[in-house]
Amino acid sequence: MTTTDTTAPLLSGLTDRLPGLRALYEDLHAHPELAFREFRTAGIVAARLRDQGWEVTEGVGRTGVVGVLANGAGPVVLLRADMDGLPVREQTGLPYASTGTGTDPQGKEVPVMHACGHDMHVTCLLGATAQLAATREHWSGTVVAVFQPAEEVGGAPAMIEDGFLDWFPRAEVCLGQHVFPAPVGYAVTRPGPFMASADNLRIRLHGRGGHGSTPEMSVDPVVMAAAVVMRLQTIVSREIGASQAAVVTVGSLHAGTKGNIIPETADLEVNLRSFTPPVRDRLLTAIERIVRAEAAASNAPKDPEFTRLESFPLTVNDPETTTIVHARLTEALGQDHVVTLPQPLNAGEDFGVFGTALGVPSVYWQFGGADPALFAGITEPDHLHVNGLPDTVPANHSPFYAPVPDPTIEIGVTNLLAVAAHWLR
Repeated sequence: MTTTDTTAPLLSGLTDRLPGLRALYEDLHAHPELAFREFRTAGIVAARLRDQGWEVTEGVGRTGVVGVLANGAGPVVLLRADMDGLPVREQTGLPYASTGTGTDPQGKEVPVMHACGHDMHVTCLLGATAQLAATREHWSGTVVAVFQPAEEVGGAPAMIEDGFLDWFPRAEVCLGQHVFPAPVGYAVTRPGPFMASADNLRIRLHGRGGHGSTPEMSVDPVVMAAAVVMRLQTIVSREIGASQAAVVTVGSLHAGTKGNIIPETADLEVNLRSFTPPVRDRLLTAIERIVRAEAAASNAPKDPEFTRLESFPLTVNDPETTTIVHARLTEALGQDHVVTLPQPLNAGEDFGVFGTALGVPSVYWQFGGADPALFAGITEPDHLHVNGLPDTVPANHSPFYAPVPDPTIEIGVTNLLAVAAHWLR
């Protein structure tokens, strides 16, 4: 890695700090917590920030933590990391793999894993806050460090609704990063739309329960659900144009308790990704039309129920600020290691909620956290796109996903400091 004159002083002592950061990362990875239940993680974050000398506020948006470090005149910079794990059973085989469980919003006990790298994000931001606190003579301004709960499931809006705009210094720029399955040492971003908008729906189909041996006396919601799932796959393939990107995923389907009992209901959770309001509206309209039609075709005794769950807009990077971020990441990671994506990612994020609420520029980027040896034979830039990865490279949300700690932690800390240094000169 290379550093500029403005970044190098902020990195002083980082090498000595890395073993402790790795221990922190392994501890966080072994103890993941579900969205809005990040109590242990939030406690660790708050304690470390206080030890570093930050002014700390806990319980923002239920479990969020915000640290503020004022260090003379200058811009206010917001740095954000997300904290929550996922209901996934870890299969990495790591010595610090999670074996824990949690209770989901429906009251069901589920396995929990840091399958999306949020443990890495917390570690990197705590490393950056430690460096900023220890090198105050080399920068000026104010940093607002946001440790957000419940990424993608309402965490950022919850913090805003809880008074974030009134409680803390108003940032002039919002910056965030996410680890992804590319080789360590690479990063990607793009000006304008960077990640998709997302909507999550819960759909309940009503049947008429009965004995498995006499299905003719029942209305089977399992068959109804199966028909719905298959029919929903035709929306993107037959109703959305090939030039318009969209995704419809049924990520959860639950019905029944025993093989010889036809249940009363079936519940589906559907995730949508889109890049324009017209396409989003078309997806939502098509889903409701198809579900109602399949229920009618099955002679359902009641209309289906639709519940809107989480929803968040496109992640849009301010073009001018993205140019600055791209240059700073290039200086830190090296020429040709920072790539501008030709099109937005299908993944979604609620990070952009902060910049929108504040009315200021925001930029989000992704940085590699995978062993480069996994990419033998894959040419650039294919290794920077999830759809260009072989099956041997686990992606985010996989039970096998885990960034390599070294040197990902050091790079993640350096990225944050290199970019923030532009404003904290």
